[in-house]
Amino acid sequence: MSMMSEFKEFALKGNVMDLAVGVIIGGAFGKIVDSLVADIIMPVLSLLSGGHLDFTNLFIILGTVPEGIVHTHDALKKAGVPLFSYGSFITVSLNFVILAFVIFHLVKVMNHLRNVVDNAPVEPTPEPEVVTPEDILLLREIRDQLKK
Repeated sequence: MSMMSEFKEFALKGNVMDLAVGVIIGGAFGKIVDSLVADIIMPVLSLLSGGHLDFTNLFIILGTVPEGIVHTHDALKKAGVPLFSYGSFITVSLNFVILAFVIFHLVKVMNHLRNVVDNAPVEPTPEPEVVTPEDILLLREIRDQLKK
């Protein structure tokens, strides 16, 4: 068996295709969670904390800052200044926690639905009526006549 045919057999198996679909959907879902955290949750948390909660600008400058550069995360990154961006780490960690929480509940709902479907009452199927072949009926009739 050639290497190409082995690869084709491997790649077309159901599990590999399911995994590929899962990875693609997971990547898209990760972007949704990133947007949820950055665009919805963080602004609300910032508003509730009086505007003091902005994780993106939490960093420690590790190098020298050229003159005239504003001390914001984006400006310093563009200037090539090395930064210890722990605020970004907090944001990514928050994304992970939210993603794990959502997936936990998604799996929980899917398991519940699977249990509902598996435990649904099954209507008993009526057993088909067994029709005795005509030759057996004739042999029984002959047997009964001989007994008399």
